[in-house]
Amino acid sequence: MNGSTLTILEGSTFCICDEIGDVAGATGGLFADDTRFLSRLRLTVNGKRPLLLSSGKVEYFSAAFFLRNPLAGGLGIDELSIERTRFVGQAMEDTLTFENQSMRRIAFEVDLEIGADFADIMAVKAHDFALGDPLNAPPLPQVVAGHWGGDLDELLLEDSDPGGARTRIVFSRPGEVEAQGVRYKLELDPRERWELRVGVFPSRSGDPEIEPRFAERHFGEELAHVRESLVAWRLRVPQLRASWDDLSRSFGQSVSDLAALRMRSGDGNGDPGIGKLPAAGMPWFMTVFGRDTIITCLQTLLFGPELARNALEVLAQLQAREDDPSIDAEPGKIVHEVRRGKAAEHWFARYYGSVDATPLYLILLSEVWRWTDDVVLVERLREPAMRALAWIDDYGDRDSDGFVEYERRTDRGLHNQSWKDSDDSQRFHDGRIADGPIAPCEVQGYVYDAKRRMADIAREVWRDRELSARLDQEADDLRDRFDRSYWIDERGGYYALALDGEKRQVDSLCSNIGHLLWSGIVKPERLERVVDALMAEPLWSGWGVRTMSSADAGYSPLSYHNGTVWPHDNSLIAAGLARYARWSETQRIVQRMLSASGHFDHQLPEVFAGMRRADTPFPIAYPTAARPQAWAAGTPVLLLQLLLGLYPDRRRHQLATNAPTELPSWAGSIRLTGIRAFDGLWDVHVDGGRVRIEPA
Repeated sequence: MNGSTLTILEGSTFCICDEIGDVAGATGGLFADDTRFLSRLRLTVNGKRPLLLSSGKVEYFSAAFFLRNPLAGGLGIDELSIERTRFVGQAMEDTLTFENQSMRRIAFEVDLEIGADFADIMAVKAHDFALGDPLNAPPLPQVVAGHWGGDLDELLLEDSDPGGARTRIVFSRPGEVEAQGVRYKLELDPRERWELRVGVFPSRSGDPEIEPRFAERHFGEELAHVRESLVAWRLRVPQLRASWDDLSRSFGQSVSDLAALRMRSGDGNGDPGIGKLPAAGMPWFMTVFGRDTIITCLQTLLFGPELARNALEVLAQLQAREDDPSIDAEPGKIVHEVRRGKAAEHWFARYYGSVDATPLYLILLSEVWRWTDDVVLVERLREPAMRALAWIDDYGDRDSDGFVEYERRTDRGLHNQSWKDSDDSQRFHDGRIADGPIAPCEVQGYVYDAKRRMADIAREVWRDRELSARLDQEADDLRDRFDRSYWIDERGGYYALALDGEKRQVDSLCSNIGHLLWSGIVKPERLERVVDALMAEPLWSGWGVRTMSSADAGYSPLSYHNGTVWPHDNSLIAAGLARYARWSETQRIVQRMLSASGHFDHQLPEVFAGMRRADTPFPIAYPTAARPQAWAAGTPVLLLQLLLGLYPDRRRHQLATNAPTELPSWAGSIRLTGIRAFDGLWDVHVDGGRVRIEPA
């Protein structure tokens, strides 16, 4: 789409439109079930597009567009005002209100051009300049012709492919049928208003029908339900009052974004429980992603354990049971991605091409246990956990060298299967792309942490001391082996990004080394040099840690994984620095990242450009970055936890802090109330730089 875009959503139904509310272009539309059910909705007055006054989101599920008439068909300047409001739930409703603001009677024509191509979301994503290849992407399907109802108040668009996808357009007033939509010929007296409601209902064969006469009631009831759900969500999460505006507003935006990304109970398309989880991000990832879901849950345990418990249960149900190369599945592996509708037919219904989701699953299980002491959950999930451990050793370590590697087994799968999953992310210092199988450094850290944590669970919950001792020994051996194989003495000293298929060090300096701190695999004698590498100018942009250092040949501040700044990446790096009690560096990331959020309306994007803070007055947006995105929304929540030094003390069943004696002055006063841990509520106060915790 050209110009500014605006997106509203509810669950996995969402609409991408332009600044006046029109849906058009290769990537705009109304999407549900990973299918585009509306690819064109274009408003004209006397054959010309209205002019923008102002527009924006009202809530994550609604938007308003205030417009004025074009100079066409005899209309003078600002004689006609147009208000367009939009709500997205299971369906979409537009309300168009025209008012004559002049002192004369005016006549004009209103046209709505409507169409649907029923493209699957992966085909549309290919036309996105950031994540696709528009110049080489296959052409999108043709827009289908609609069939009108007898009273000319209903248009039915039906997909020509099998599957029964269809879009039903219901109008509150009958109009004149045009080749590509509907026309209304209007005459209004001074101050007279005219209103039209348009309901857009995506459906598939077998879905219940909504009769036109019930459409208005349907939208009224659904709007009330969505608003009540948002209020309930906001009341359930901790309440924050802070004098630091960037902290207060970015935290509030995170609460709203994660509410927006919650999928409806019916979004799982037969996969139980998926509707209880947040989708990964707008617009192309409105579904479950194992890695993204797990990291978001780890970031947001301050909100309580519900999201994480649901994720553990659902991902256990989706865990691979068989070896299936066609979907990169192996027994015990945690799912990477779940798709529905036409995307499931053209891509995968389930895809397992993720090397890190499986050890991250074990880390999340342990972290929920640490926050809740829920031994019942840990006992119930023992079998999935043991399957995940077996996958690490039997399938993850493809060549029995003691490291976990990835290599796709299906031609349709992802070339790179770590979090930096773009095709060009695994580069040597000189810019060459590494050949697989690839053993990413951070994944070895995740495995180390997972085995350490599962050793604790085996000892304290499962009472299996033999398993505990074995996992601890395997973690010790991995740490030594990793240090020998990945450490590079050049450039001040750092860990390689990965090992390639010939076990050569992929020697670019990347943000992944911060994840090694988070996992605890970094030996104490390496700590200073790793921290220096992270915070020195080649990696440190001033706004955050870049994904690749500016001293590497493959670096570009606009490359998706080779020089940009990712908020979630920085939150995990900050967590790693805090793990090693590097509070000054932790606080620097917290302060700069939340300050950056203020330049994005306090809604951190998936990624932003890695240009130097000294060279730019504000962080530079990355084109088509996902907003909202789950682990970007989780970032302020984790950063607040790190700033306050909060952690669960499972031995004493209480919330505790290991924050420095005094927080920096910019943190200001903070009151965070209603934190849930160990079936209790806790309040945190910061005044005069000191953190105080008390039961609620």
